[in-house]
Amino acid sequence: KLGEQKHPKEPSSLQCMHLAVVACGDRLEETLIMLKSAVLFSNRRLCFHIFAEDSLQPEFEKKLKEWPSSYTKKFESSIYPITFSVGNAQEWKKLFKPCAAQRLFLPVILKDVDSLLYVDTDVLFLRPIDDIWHLLREFNSTQLAAMAPEHEIPKIGWYSRFARHPYYGTTGVNSGVMLMNLTRIRSTQFKNSLIPGGLTWEEMLYPLYQKYKNYITWGDQDLLNIIFYFNPECLYVFPCQWNYRPDHCMYGSNCRGAEEEGVSILHGNRGVYHDDKQPTFKALYEVIRDFPFEDNLFQSLYYPLQSKFLDTVHTLCGRIPQVFLKQIEKTMKKVYENRVIVYLGANHRY
Repeated sequence: KLGEQKHPKEPSSLQCMHLAVVACGDRLEETLIMLKSAVLFSNRRLCFHIFAEDSLQPEFEKKLKEWPSSYTKKFESSIYPITFSVGNAQEWKKLFKPCAAQRLFLPVILKDVDSLLYVDTDVLFLRPIDDIWHLLREFNSTQLAAMAPEHEIPKIGWYSRFARHPYYGTTGVNSGVMLMNLTRIRSTQFKNSLIPGGLTWEEMLYPLYQKYKNYITWGDQDLLNIIFYFNPECLYVFPCQWNYRPDHCMYGSNCRGAEEEGVSILHGNRGVYHDDKQPTFKALYEVIRDFPFEDNLFQSLYYPLQSKFLDTVHTLCGRIPQVFLKQIEKTMKKVYENRVIVYLGANHRY
């Protein structure tokens, strides 16, 4: 465990916003930058659930302990091995990207956690996790998970053009940012294409994979699409600014929510943080990576970001820098104002 000790009177699970991530292969740095973005802006305390292959576990412990105490007190961290409770572990491990299928087993493994936000390693928070966490309150009585659409426009969406299996809605959903009520998932009987009656989440996973494994391209995301195709009433769909990907700007701007409110969560899939295909995404990643924890946010994060964005205006995503800057500017102002209030409160007792 890292970070602040659990409060003796109240279980940590009630205090925390729970954030889960699965890291294998070369995803150590990417995961740490994601966690850093979460801690930089969030208000309530965080509980990190890091699932990592054996070789990465000591590295996570070491790196997180190096963060300054002003930040480590904002979270606690648990690190878990990669495990699959049903079916063939090697098969699950190789499904799509290494270890990605682990996310399917979170309701089974984290039995004491009520609700959870799962994110891919290549995600960056540009506003407090508190804000997406509040969406849990908007679930109706049957909804138990929330995701964003895979695409906004069916005629250029992947699922609507190429999928050979059932998928949710008209464009499918993207599982890179997934808000889950684990308690509801564990207690629900899911409709399926296997038997006339319902199956629990754990009972359904492996037989469903066996049935569709020759038709799925995107691994566990496809399985989630199949599950919610048969159980659409269980899914809350949140707008694209909560899972903003290169697809939202590389074919022209097609995420209205981001244009109006700014990007809330950036999802740099397609490896765009590490190549030069989408320099706007790469700029955000590098600025958050290089930000010294206790420096001034505007001076050492926002202004370098503006400067880097000037070099990307010739690109498809770089033509709309306000989409990337709007929410992060608003968030930093709030963080700054909160710090000033705390400082004044500590120095002026009335």
